[in-house]
Amino acid sequence: MLPEKEITRISKFLSLVLRHQPEKINITLDENGWTSVATLLQQANKNNIKLSPAILDYVVANNNKKRFTFNADKTKIRANQGHSIEVELGYIPQVPPAVLYHGTSEGALNSVLATGLQKQNRHHVHLSTDVVTARNVGQRHGKPVVLRIDAQAMTQNGYLFYLSENQVWLTDQVPTEYLHVLTT
Repeated sequence: MLPEKEITRISKFLSLVLRHQPEKINITLDENGWTSVATLLQQANKNNIKLSPAILDYVVANNNKKRFTFNADKTKIRANQGHSIEVELGYIPQVPPAVLYHGTSEGALNSVLATGLQKQNRHHVHLSTDVVTARNVGQRHGKPVVLRIDAQAMTQNGYLFYLSENQVWLTDQVPTEYLHVLTT
């Protein structure tokens, strides 16, 4: 229905307003990050982002990172994770795989090795179950570096992990002793 380039453009717009700046198009998110689909469509169109219910449904279903979720009756929508604004997504702690991965850039590596992975302006540090995904994330910021995370040891030492609806592992931080550089 839509070219990949258009899905990406709309997905980036949705990420902006559902994760970071809902005020950009004059919408509000509730405490759990939900907003009305009708209001989102109305405000997007007022701001020259042409969205219909069918296009929104298509983008949510076909976004390669599965960043967005509808509620059961598709009257509300939210981002699955990655918010820089205060929302409570209701995640329940889960036991992660023994090893997880994180992609960063070569330019950020020294800082990461000095301080560990910090959530910074987001709610959580994002981790993946595979090297390819981590490398793809890292290359968005320059030459990629993949870090292996000893999630099993972190769990044994009391760190909590959560799994988002789109299968991204989340945690509050990863101290340096649990990080191992795979590639530079």
